[in-house]
Amino acid sequence: MPTRKQRRRQAKSKRHEYEYVYVDEDGNEVEVAEDDVKAERTASRNGRAKPNPRTAQGVRVQPPSWGRVAKRGLIFAPLMFITVMLTSADATVIQQALTTLWLMAIFLPFSYFMDSFMYKRYVKRTGAVPQSKR
Repeated sequence: MPTRKQRRRQAKSKRHEYEYVYVDEDGNEVEVAEDDVKAERTASRNGRAKPNPRTAQGVRVQPPSWGRVAKRGLIFAPLMFITVMLTSADATVIQQALTTLWLMAIFLPFSYFMDSFMYKRYVKRTGAVPQSKR
């Protein structure tokens, strides 16, 4: 049995009538057949939705690479060292450097993992063909 909140949401969705139209080559508005709308709704519910045009044309996610991760590490290593210096003022410079190396040893594989996760998600969402490793 649906809760009161669920019943209100269902009633709200039934109150609004949506009209699906598209504009043809001549500039005339043409209504979309109800079967096409239902097929699109079921496809999106089953996880086979059309790719989002904003993500397909916009940001391209690069496949993961250790070179890109190393460049990111070169950017973040000084920032981490400064942070370690500010937070542990009583430690020696060698201890601060070792702490920074420890943080980088954790940061670099995690960064590669996040790149691969985002790339797999991008490929799944857009339907793009994954690039093969060379």
